[in-house]
Amino acid sequence: MRRGAVALVAIAALAGCTSGGDSSGEPGDTVTASPAPTSSATSSGSPSKPAGTPWVVGTIATGLAVPWGLAFLPDGDAVVTERDTRRVLLIHGPDHDVRVITTIGEPVGEGAAGESGLLGVAVSPDFASDHLLYFYVTTPEDNRIERATYDGGRLGDLEVVLDGIPHGYIHDGGRLAFGPDGYLYASTGETGDESLAQDKDSLGGKILRITPDGDPAPGNPFGTPVFSYGHRNVQGLAFDDAGHLWASEFGHDLFDELNLIVAGHDYGWPVVEGRGDAAGMTNPQVVWDPSVASPSGLAYLDGELWLGSLRGMRLWRIDVHGTRASHPTDFFVGEYGRMRTVAVAPDGRLWVTTSNRDGRGAPVEGDDRILLVDPYGGQQ
Repeated sequence: MRRGAVALVAIAALAGCTSGGDSSGEPGDTVTASPAPTSSATSSGSPSKPAGTPWVVGTIATGLAVPWGLAFLPDGDAVVTERDTRRVLLIHGPDHDVRVITTIGEPVGEGAAGESGLLGVAVSPDFASDHLLYFYVTTPEDNRIERATYDGGRLGDLEVVLDGIPHGYIHDGGRLAFGPDGYLYASTGETGDESLAQDKDSLGGKILRITPDGDPAPGNPFGTPVFSYGHRNVQGLAFDDAGHLWASEFGHDLFDELNLIVAGHDYGWPVVEGRGDAAGMTNPQVVWDPSVASPSGLAYLDGELWLGSLRGMRLWRIDVHGTRASHPTDFFVGEYGRMRTVAVAPDGRLWVTTSNRDGRGAPVEGDDRILLVDPYGGQQ
């Protein structure tokens, strides 16, 4: 069944689901997210906001260029990658001083390389002893994962951990995250070649799980780095308190997705977009119209997932109860432009990056920036 037929199947299947924040998401259901009519009115930081509404309480940094990856060091400093400039930045201390650590590869003009470049970054769970940072990097030959030691001043020589990931002008994936099992998870895209997503011998259109040295992690379903497949372009990975892995994924014309990732499962692309109830394929937990989402970064905090939206220019909050996601609610609609990466800071607040200088946005003075969000600001 190709996408044209699946459009009818998916729409029919979703018609019976309750939409928006009122949906509880019963087992087996796919929740359809609907923008709240009052989103803009309740997200601007006014004293009349409802209790528990997220609030932008400050700005960590301004004048950045497509900040893509963001990870915190044990001392609370943050490492940030810029996609097009290929700069690695350190945001240091309580004053959030921005320092350039190094540049990985050759910079390009804003948006010139499409969705490729210097993408995700992850800090080794053993950083206190091994001082390792991991990067997802586009090269002329491929996408690859590289690592280097960081001593607080300079980055050491880069070492290839895993190469041969397909690359393209679009759909390069790029998110890195260490799981509670100590293994490194990486999201990849199918580069616009839909067939790669279903090809278990390809690293494109997958979520990968590898050891810190780049070998397939023990217990992987196919004995390779592949952990799950049938993905179009995953740019968000987050683990909840129970160790479940959640992933945000760009759809094509119909549905963007939030998926609960299970080893060896097929998430449908390109046979299914959104919910299709296709045999052997796993339905998403939440779907969005791409106009209100185009989801990138994903973070988990205290029973909720936080999702940055590019085209949708907003931040989504989704409730998590066990293995079910429900009640998607949107905030900051159109106020800060395209929102890409979301990370939980050591103090329990969120850092959210804008992506208005990526060739698809409308930058204003100060872009791009990292916003400081109190997730429960309305209670103060």
